[in-house]
Amino acid sequence: MNSIRIDGKRVLITGAARGIGADLAETFAAAGAALVLSGRDQGALAAQARELRQRFDVRAEAVAADLSEPDAPAHLAAAAAATFGGLDVLINNAGIASPQPVTDLTAETFDEVLTVNLRAPALLAATVGTAMAQNGGGSIVTVASAAALRALPEHYAYSTAKAGLLMATKVLALELGPRGVRANSICPTVVLTDMGREHWGEKAKAAPMLARIPLGRFAVPHDVATTALFLASDLAAMINGIDLPIDGGYTVG
Repeated sequence: MNSIRIDGKRVLITGAARGIGADLAETFAAAGAALVLSGRDQGALAAQARELRQRFDVRAEAVAADLSEPDAPAHLAAAAAATFGGLDVLINNAGIASPQPVTDLTAETFDEVLTVNLRAPALLAATVGTAMAQNGGGSIVTVASAAALRALPEHYAYSTAKAGLLMATKVLALELGPRGVRANSICPTVVLTDMGREHWGEKAKAAPMLARIPLGRFAVPHDVATTALFLASDLAAMINGIDLPIDGGYTVG
């Protein structure tokens, strides 16, 4: 499935049950990782972990967490670390979207998007990164968005949150890099998950966006997963503090 190996690395993936997260889980399992899969649905996560164990002969466990809850990042960090006695990699993937014109935005929607897309992953990365620094190092890969690099209509709260994640990642890279922890962000354009198809499936809506992507297509989940695997691996041992577009050239122009 891929040529990069991270055998035995203990990896926490958030938002693992569907979309990009499901492909991340499969890609990392194929590379030999020991997985802690997190999301809201314990039953779905347990079934996913069982399937990955059977297909790839790896360790895989489920730890449910609702990252909209204030204490969830701390509880998840502790539970995930306890599963395999520590973590080597965090894939910070969980997020939500609520596209709407800024004129229709409510305080409730803004707060919800920032809680799940900025507060929770930033606190999780800080907590897990601190533990990694105390135990010899590790790698944090945060799934941000091209909407953090280039303004996107109807994504006011989403773009704000994802842009905040980029700077949070850079501060982690600066502070924890000397202690062996690398922190990087990846910034996909539209990804054709179920959610992506729901928002961008109409040709009339998709056409102007596609016209701005030199490669002429949207991303698929595996584009994100393989990039995250590279950044998590020793092949990226000198890469720290970047935000890497996965956008077919969208942010070039």
